[in-house]
Amino acid sequence: MVHLTRRLLSGITLAAMLGIATVSAQAATLHMAWSQDATGLDPHKQTAFSSLRLLELIYEPLVRVDASLRIIPAIASSWEFSKDGKELTFKLDPKAKFQDGTAVTPADVKASFERILDEKTGAAARANFLSIASIDTPDPATVVFHLSQPDVPILTAMSDVNAAIVPASEIKAGSIGTKTVGSGPFKLDKWDPNAKEVLSANKNWAGGATGVDGIEISVLPDEAAILAAMRTKQIDFALLNDPLVATLVPKEASLQLNRVPVLAYHVLQLNPSRKPMTELKVRQAISCAIDRQEVLDTASLGEGKVTGPLTIPALATDPNQLFCYKRDVEKAKKLMAEAGFADGFSATVIGATGEPPTAVAEAQVIQSQLAEIGVKLDIKMMELNVYVDAWLKGDFDMAIALNGGRADPYTMYNRYWTKSGNLQKVANYIDDTLDALMQQGRAETDPAKRKAIFAEFEKHLAEMSPWIWLYTSYSYTAQQKNISGFVPTPTGTLFSLSKVTIQ
Repeated sequence: MVHLTRRLLSGITLAAMLGIATVSAQAATLHMAWSQDATGLDPHKQTAFSSLRLLELIYEPLVRVDASLRIIPAIASSWEFSKDGKELTFKLDPKAKFQDGTAVTPADVKASFERILDEKTGAAARANFLSIASIDTPDPATVVFHLSQPDVPILTAMSDVNAAIVPASEIKAGSIGTKTVGSGPFKLDKWDPNAKEVLSANKNWAGGATGVDGIEISVLPDEAAILAAMRTKQIDFALLNDPLVATLVPKEASLQLNRVPVLAYHVLQLNPSRKPMTELKVRQAISCAIDRQEVLDTASLGEGKVTGPLTIPALATDPNQLFCYKRDVEKAKKLMAEAGFADGFSATVIGATGEPPTAVAEAQVIQSQLAEIGVKLDIKMMELNVYVDAWLKGDFDMAIALNGGRADPYTMYNRYWTKSGNLQKVANYIDDTLDALMQQGRAETDPAKRKAIFAEFEKHLAEMSPWIWLYTSYSYTAQQKNISGFVPTPTGTLFSLSKVTIQ
């Protein structure tokens, strides 16, 4: 606690150095802080949480999901599937405008999805949209997606900022990622990487007036510094990732903690293309050797729950029914011996500094646990942008990761575990069973049958152990008690900052 107090005091100094002005209760600008900055501004390419949290305030998709994971309008005011499920028609909101005042048109929607589908783009969500055979724009308010097959989860996929609609003119100019012209509630006026973002209200936003005139976001790498700045009322609102800091917020009389379970999951990703992880029994041994509850308790103060691959409450399997979720060191040693590695092996695990802040602790617990079966694990921590580059290339033996969840399991995992997935380099594993189950789940419309299909998918994936799923945790935001209107969601989105007000 003495150490934390020192961190809090140093945080006050840090906040002062960054020039965060004390705000009055009537301020029209929301002063906000987070510990990780965006790694880029192209909404179609970004995978880091820190990038997505910023970009979803600037860009809009056709639809969104709300706090109950229901599809709601965004750029599109309505949508309809044809009876055979092979056509999806959207009517655009006639009030939808980009931040430069130009209307959002069907041509912009078509150009955006064609860009996402172009392999040269390197779009993060490309695999979600491979059923799109063609796109028609029959009139100034209508977009028709012609699909090669019924595709139940495509609507959920379209709710993600990775499917944001961008101006066709900016695509043609090649300026996506250097200029930010979206149709969302805020405009990005200034970005000083790893220091500050300045956002102003988009007066053209079809969603109506925002609750504040702007948002100034300070990047404070030490979350204890963020809490210190909140205690002195220099910061109105903060995104927190560290449970150690978040659990202190309720002790502050002037602050409110928003804490909700999220779909994102903490995971140890193995690389099954590298020896000896090429051996099923080695991967299974690693799964059996890891005590997931101990990882959760040590790294995240028990703030969460052990999970299998599926984190959507309505579809998740009880982890106790999955392969080796109860730690069994003797079974792990036996599997290692059967694979020809009775004496163990050496490997390196990579992690990103600060995202998540539990990464080092997770790696250290896993290092200790795997040592019991002879696996000598070297921990290599990297700056986030360096980590993301290595992660996207699959350039690791093992990786500590916090991956995003989605409201649909196909949308969540097809990019990793299907033969057409665009993040196969990250997963480095696919088999016919996984691919077939994903395709079945994609086309099946009956909810009960879909649940059974994805339960089988989850069971098989856990048994093959290309990754070792650890736990889900919480989304934490902290705010002064004179801030109202923020609605936390299981996806971790900060979009409702568009309606936040300062009393």
